[in-house]
Amino acid sequence: MDETRQCPYCAETIRSEATLCRYCRSRLGDFDPERWHRDHPERRVAGVTAALAHALALPMGAVRLAFIVLTFFHLLGPSLYAALWLLIPFSPGGEAPFGRLLARLREIVAAFMGPPPHVQATEGGPGRGYGDGPGGPPAGSAPGVPPGPHA
Repeated sequence: MDETRQCPYCAETIRSEATLCRYCRSRLGDFDPERWHRDHPERRVAGVTAALAHALALPMGAVRLAFIVLTFFHLLGPSLYAALWLLIPFSPGGEAPFGRLLARLREIVAAFMGPPPHVQATEGGPGRGYGDGPGGPPAGSAPGVPPGPHA
C-alpha cells in the first residue's frame, strides 16, 4: 500500500509523494535546493525550464510556454532564461556558472594586482599628524611645502 500523509491545509489523507493536494489543490512541500539544478533528463537546451518545472512543481510545457510568451514583452523571456542559466547550478550541489565566473575574476584580479600592500605603522602609531613623528619636516614649515632656501 502507498504511504500517505495529511495535507497541512485541509487535513485530508493524500499520497506522500504528492505535490498538490487533490482535495484543496494546495501546493505541498517546501522549496528543495537539491531539485534546483539543470541536469534533468527532460532538458532540451540548457535545462533552465526543466529546473524551474521541477523546483516549482509546474508542468514543463507551461514553463516553456511562459518563456515564449515573455519573449514578446521586450525580450524578457531570453533575458530571464540567460539570467537563470547563470544562477542555477548544472548538477545538484554544484556551483552556478555565475559563481564560477566570479571566482575566476577574483583569481585574475589577484594575479594582476598581486598581494595587498601591507601598511607599516609609524613609530608614533596611528593618528599622528604631519610632522609629529621622527623624520618629519622641521618645526615651523608649512605642510606640503618643500623646504626652500628661505628655511
